[in-house]
Amino acid sequence: MRRYRAAAIGRTGAGNYGHGLDIAFAAVNNVDFVAVADADEAGREQARVRNNAPRAYADYHEMLAAEAPDLVSVCPRWADCHLEMVMACLEAGAHVYCEKPMTWNLADGDTIVARADILGRKVAVAHQAVYLPRIQQLRTLLQQGRIGPLQRIHAHGKQDRRGGGEDMITLGTHLFNLMRYFAGEVRWMSGHVTAGGRELEPADVAEATEPVGPVAGDCIEAYYAFDSGVVGSFDSRRDQAGSSRRYGMEIIGSDGIISLRGGAGSDLMIYPHPVFCPADAAQRWEPLEGLPDDPLAAGNVLAIIDLLDAIEEDREPVSSARSAVAALEMILGTYESQITGGRVQIPMVSRVHPLLAWQERENA
Repeated sequence: MRRYRAAAIGRTGAGNYGHGLDIAFAAVNNVDFVAVADADEAGREQARVRNNAPRAYADYHEMLAAEAPDLVSVCPRWADCHLEMVMACLEAGAHVYCEKPMTWNLADGDTIVARADILGRKVAVAHQAVYLPRIQQLRTLLQQGRIGPLQRIHAHGKQDRRGGGEDMITLGTHLFNLMRYFAGEVRWMSGHVTAGGRELEPADVAEATEPVGPVAGDCIEAYYAFDSGVVGSFDSRRDQAGSSRRYGMEIIGSDGIISLRGGAGSDLMIYPHPVFCPADAAQRWEPLEGLPDDPLAAGNVLAIIDLLDAIEEDREPVSSARSAVAALEMILGTYESQITGGRVQIPMVSRVHPLLAWQERENA
């Protein structure tokens, strides 16, 4: 079995190490974790100890040159540094596991995808849910017709204080990746974004709590038409009661509905439509039995294992850079539709962030 050298890039105080992206390598038998890079001295030492790393560097460029790793986790949760870090790893000959969102705009995402293709490198993105056996088996059940032909997917953001535009980029990216995992490619979409009950205005555009690109609106409603014929929707409103339990989706088929709640889909329920419910059985929500239950954090380890398989088999990772760009299009297309007042074809023609382009036009 081939052995791989792995490293991690963190940024203490500015996105840190994401959701545990640096520690995932320890559970993979044929990977040796050799180094960590972090400009913050205290954070760097903590990461070195946490990962039992032989060496630590203040400059990740120096680490890449000295260690020549095969794999690198680009860990910071903040997306403002991802393009530079991922590109440096690719140029150094490494494959990459990157925190989501991979980029805050489509142009940067396209750059990563194109360069990885040219260099023959693989880039996986930390949309952990799609790596979990529970979600993969659910996808198989859907393909086998457990609830009949798939018709609709209704996804809901967490809808806490970040509800609306920020919810859509920080947590919605997981949902959009899942929607595509179940339903395939989006053909076109439309969206409605409001702020304080009125139509969005350029003055409503603001920076998110963390630098993941500009956001706008406290109420989002979006509609998606997939190539498969499935239709989808996403909604998010700010400060909704019980926000922590709203996050998830309903997957609707001709014969029933599956409710998926939580990032790992740990709460899966099924509701049969009346004609498919046995005559002597009550029509009600029941747990969907027989699927494994893994915590979302396990997805990081499974993502690394899948990345290694993708390298060996020369295929796309399950959650690839290309998929991350497509999920981001479902987000940015919502703004584009609101601004233009019409449908948005996917892939989008303009790769500039719609909110920035809108502000520039208004200020010209």
